[in-house]
Amino acid sequence: MRYVNDARGTAVGLPDRVERVVSLVPSLTEWLVAAGVGERLVGVTDWCSEPAAALAGLARVRGTKNPDLEAVRRLEPDLVVANAEENRKLDVQRLEAGGLAVFVTMPTTVAGAVSELRDLAAAVGDLPGAAALDAELVAAVGDAYRRRPARRVRYACAVWRDPWMWVGRRTYAADLLGLAGGEPVLDDPATRYPRLDPEALAALGPELVLLPSEPYEFTGADADELAAGFAGSRVELVDGRALTWYGPRIPAALAAFRELLDGAP
Repeated sequence: MRYVNDARGTAVGLPDRVERVVSLVPSLTEWLVAAGVGERLVGVTDWCSEPAAALAGLARVRGTKNPDLEAVRRLEPDLVVANAEENRKLDVQRLEAGGLAVFVTMPTTVAGAVSELRDLAAAVGDLPGAAALDAELVAAVGDAYRRRPARRVRYACAVWRDPWMWVGRRTYAADLLGLAGGEPVLDDPATRYPRLDPEALAALGPELVLLPSEPYEFTGADADELAAGFAGSRVELVDGRALTWYGPRIPAALAAFRELLDGAP
């Protein structure tokens, strides 16, 4: 038995070699495949979609917020991978109460995400692509810090509507956008995702309003609706996975959002 600490500070007990992994986090599923987990990945959620070819035929254990815990147990995993924001604490506790090892991530910065992926690689073990991935991510983050623009673009980034919810400062997405040159107009210390109607938000004068494709699938109709009430603001539909899926997407996401913010009015 060996132990690896996760984002909770919990020492997760693991066998010397992890043979069976269940992932409850779509972005981490993508990272596991890229890192070379291979056939040791035995179960994923219904929302785990990339890379599609590698996930074809794998057992599905329902959603991130409502996983079928009995289905997870039947897969007899040595390790279950979870995230404190995407998965419910109660589900993690129930899996652990049933004797399963659960490694929980919770990055709030891009650099923190890279560090947590390194810890996850240690937990899974024997990932032939992990070291090269880590080197690529470390280089991308270091480059982003060196190239961080002096001019900050004031932005608002939605994550939901009905009610309208926005990215706050203490989130992975905000740190990614910050490295790319953004400055959030919303900074509520009481919550990571402030709620505010568009009319009130418009009064804060964001230069750029971002509408991601997930977790809420904003469309052109949403963009047109907001643009009508945000005089002087640019409204853009953006890739939600680039914004929140940490792992192999980080280098391209930093570059894409740097270019987008650089073109803001």
